[in-house]
Amino acid sequence: EVQLVESGGGMVHPGGSLTLSCQASGFSFNRYGMSWYRQAPGKERELVAQISHDGREVNYVESVKGRFTISRDNTKKVVALQMDNVKPEDTAVYYCGRKWNAIDLWGQGTQVTVSS
Repeated sequence: EVQLVESGGGMVHPGGSLTLSCQASGFSFNRYGMSWYRQAPGKERELVAQISHDGREVNYVESVKGRFTISRDNTKKVVALQMDNVKPEDTAVYYCGRKWNAIDLWGQGTQVTVSS
């Protein structure tokens, strides 16, 4: 089955860290760029980070630069998002998406809540 499954969400204190993972299956993972998006309550889904098919190129939204790191393991078919120094405004449902843009496959999402 072609799918993306996110994990690793939860509650974290401001300034803390969390690592999200996205397990891919059913397609040639190493042929696709991958992306992380997030959607906060009452807001539109927004891009957080992107990574090229070979991991050589990455891109981040300005608000997470220097705090979040996207990475991938093509052998394990996993794309990860390391979140450091999190802020309350990072609270959202985080989604993994297939492709650098024009996402054609989404995961189910994982909730991240940043609160003291």
